[in-house]
Amino acid sequence: MSSAPPRSPAPRPRRMKKDESFLGKLGGTLARKKRAKEVSDLQEEGRHAINSPMSPASADVHPEDTLLEENEERTMIDPTSKDDPKFKELVKVLIDWINDVLVEERIIVKQLEEDLYDGQVLQKLLEKLADCKLNVAEVTQSKIGQKQKLQTVLEAVHGLLRPHGWALQWTVDSIHGKNLVAILHLLVALAMHFRAPIRLPEHVSVQVVVVRKREGLLHSSHVTEELTTTTEMMMGRFERDAFDMLFDHAPDKLSVVKKSLITFVNKHLNKLNLEVTELETQFADGVYLVLLMGLLEDYFVPLHNFYLTPDSFDQKVHNVAFAFELMLDGGLKTPKARPEDVVNLDLKSTLRVLYNLFTKYKNLE
Repeated sequence: MSSAPPRSPAPRPRRMKKDESFLGKLGGTLARKKRAKEVSDLQEEGRHAINSPMSPASADVHPEDTLLEENEERTMIDPTSKDDPKFKELVKVLIDWINDVLVEERIIVKQLEEDLYDGQVLQKLLEKLADCKLNVAEVTQSKIGQKQKLQTVLEAVHGLLRPHGWALQWTVDSIHGKNLVAILHLLVALAMHFRAPIRLPEHVSVQVVVVRKREGLLHSSHVTEELTTTTEMMMGRFERDAFDMLFDHAPDKLSVVKKSLITFVNKHLNKLNLEVTELETQFADGVYLVLLMGLLEDYFVPLHNFYLTPDSFDQKVHNVAFAFELMLDGGLKTPKARPEDVVNLDLKSTLRVLYNLFTKYKNLE
């Protein structure tokens, strides 16, 4: 009986592939661990730079904030500034304003840096405010497309703001990079330029951490960034007038001016058995302003056009704004004040409005 022929060894290509696959995975795993360690080291380096004795406060450092190229810099708001009540109020007021403007577009902004960076909301906001149509793609998913859209939107913004002397404290890269300080600068400028019916908190500043990479190391510094000044300085950028001089250099004459204006308005309001004794408070709801315009121009103002007994800030602003419209219809220039300032008992704004009427109608019997 012959024995069975010995079997030849089977080829082992599959075994080899399995080994190669295993080594490949092992190599990939080691490479990922190496990259992860590099990221971790950079983050630790960033934290060390920001928490160094030169830095008064720590800041939240994200991976994208520390992975910088040589000589590149990144900025972030110090957490203590984000907790400031005035800063929070500024952000809230701006978000509410955007949502009010875009309510018909069914757009709801919840977080400025996440919702505005790609230019989509900014496009809609500018189109609504300026009553224009921008030639841009409606939806852009790619980073390049988003930046192109943002570039078009910001060029339109700059065309509106530059002639009025606004300092442009933002760029396409800063907005697209979700730089909240740059976004706030842009929104404050838009709100002021378009005379938004809002009251921005005054003197809002933030501490900004600036991280730069030099010779492979991260260096940090703190700078103070001013987001708002006074309402008067931000609004309209008007030239200084007689009332600025009066308040700054001749406050003793203020009572004389107020007395003259009170005499002027009462000369006409007395026809309706109304009398004014306090200019800053009695014109704040807009009712007397509306009635005064009707008396000066000799017409009856229908009561459904304004609130005779306003009980909210918005209703008072409506009344003053309506009075301003009547002034424009009467041939007067746009008042150098906002309706919100009159409602908020800003005496200088109220005096400017009344003096505007005085200069035109002072000889009216």
